[in-house]
Amino acid sequence: MLIPRQKTPDLKLQTLDHGLFDLSAEQSERGTVICFYRGLHCPICATYLTEFQKRVADFAERGVNTIAISPDGAGRTREMADKIGADTLRFAYDLPLAKAREWGLYISTSRGKTSIGIEEPALFSEPGLFMVTPEQSLYYGSVQTMPFVRPHFSELVGALDFAIKNNYPARGEYSGEV
Repeated sequence: MLIPRQKTPDLKLQTLDHGLFDLSAEQSERGTVICFYRGLHCPICATYLTEFQKRVADFAERGVNTIAISPDGAGRTREMADKIGADTLRFAYDLPLAKAREWGLYISTSRGKTSIGIEEPALFSEPGLFMVTPEQSLYYGSVQTMPFVRPHFSELVGALDFAIKNNYPARGEYSGEV
C-alpha cells in the first residue's frame, strides 16, 4: 500500500514524444499528476483523458507536470493520443503489470471486444490517479476497480489551489496501530 508523505515506487517509461519519463528526475515546482488509464480499448478512458488534456495548462500554471500512462504498447498509445487530440499531455506506454501492482492498481482480465469494438488485452490495469511531490512522495492517490466514477480534474485543480494557499499537507500518512 502506498502511504502519503512516503516515497512512491520508481517509474521509468518511454513516452510518445518526450523521451524517457523518469519520475525520480521530474523537474517541477510542485510535483506530477500521474493518470494511469486502462488502454485504447476503454471509451471511458478516452473521455477522461480528453478532460485531462484540457487541464494540462491549469496544472502547469500551478507548477505541476502531467502524464498519462497505460500498459498499452506504443502503437495503441499513439492511437489514444491521436483520438483525444493530445497536444500537450504526455503519454507513456508499456507499463509493466508488476509495476502497476506496486502502485496499488487493480489488474483485470480480458472480456474480448469492448463496446467500441476494440479488443481488450489479455491483462491490463484499472485506473489510478496520483499526485507525487518533487521529492517523489505521495501527496494524493485514488485507485478504481472499474472504469467508472473517477476523480474530476477540475476538482483536483481546485484542491491544489486550496492546498497551495493553506500549505495543506498530504493526509492519510498514519500507519501505526489502530
